[in-house]
Amino acid sequence: MTPSTLNADPWRGIPTLEDLPDPRGKRVLLRADFNVPLAEVRLENGELKRVVEDDFRIRAALPTIQWLTDAGAIVTACSHLGRPKGKPNPALTMDPVAEVLGRLAPSVRLMENLRFDPGEEANDVSFVRKLISGQDLYVNDAFGSCHRAHASVVGPPSFLPSAAGRLLQKEVSTFSKLLNDPQHPFVAVLGGAKVSDKIGLIRSLLERVDTLIIGGAMAFTFMAANGHEVGDSLVERDKLSEVSQLSSYSKKIVLPVDFVALEPGGKSGGHGEVGSGSVSSFEDNIPPGWRGLDIGPRSVDNFSQYLEKAALVFWNGPMGLFEDERFSVGTKKVGEAVANCSGFTVVGGGDTVHALDQFGLSSRIGFVSSGGGASLELLEYGDLPGLAALRSSKGAS
Repeated sequence: MTPSTLNADPWRGIPTLEDLPDPRGKRVLLRADFNVPLAEVRLENGELKRVVEDDFRIRAALPTIQWLTDAGAIVTACSHLGRPKGKPNPALTMDPVAEVLGRLAPSVRLMENLRFDPGEEANDVSFVRKLISGQDLYVNDAFGSCHRAHASVVGPPSFLPSAAGRLLQKEVSTFSKLLNDPQHPFVAVLGGAKVSDKIGLIRSLLERVDTLIIGGAMAFTFMAANGHEVGDSLVERDKLSEVSQLSSYSKKIVLPVDFVALEPGGKSGGHGEVGSGSVSSFEDNIPPGWRGLDIGPRSVDNFSQYLEKAALVFWNGPMGLFEDERFSVGTKKVGEAVANCSGFTVVGGGDTVHALDQFGLSSRIGFVSSGGGASLELLEYGDLPGLAALRSSKGAS
């Protein structure tokens, strides 16, 4: 796909559930996003059982399932789970998902993990034909997978009357507003580890936003490109020239002015690991050997001032290693600033959503997207393979 234009409208031309032929008595293949986190619990008899740790994505599909079943459709859902690499993996069967879905929507049948078959990721037409065998209609409600040209995402619309489900409709409609008709001041906040993953997105956002706040580890490549010392912090040296051009191109970019760093030899914590080593704050430059792992208090205050005045906010990527308490303040405070914003707020990305949940802020966000990579690619390119497939489907008007 090529980068988006200022007038991109990815929702235009996509059929909705109401555009489908009468689904009464019809068999409907529903592509859902049930790629949920799993956990192991020990039963009373001592056995370990895999269970769904967070059922948010399963519940998100219920409005579409309810509409279809109320209309008399016979629904079969399908999804991937994890990365089994084209082979069956007992640790990634859909059994835990089926157990939750069985309680929430008992009439819905669930297929086994799509990625157990190499044909899914290869977009093999023979696998597509196997998927749609016996089905009359197709509904895509898996926004989080729409950036993948996989068999279950782009294949069925070539053969069956197809439509977007309620979740997909809500996601794309929301991001269409960010692309096509954003309110101003529009402030975007990008964090996370690698700037290389988001350079195209940054260029696209700079066409639309009034302010682009950069935090997280990706900020250190910007700082290094601007001549600052960043110690042992993560820097993508091969991107310094490109990042330098971005920085000089736009005064819209706002970078951190101070950092919280870990001493040489220290160990970061989180994910059940206990960290070690001293932590100090530095302004502008980080000494050799020290590793920046969060933004500092002056940066938080500066970022918060922009967010306070925003009419529209998009946030993707934490400000630091929030899983480690010592480096969680930046993400928490920026999250609070986003939550306190009186404008419309949109948050996407698994780590960012996890941080919102951790700090109890999710309910105060205007829209929490179910798709991290999909939302970023939609903002960068203005379209997604899954959406293009629906537009050209038999259900399109």
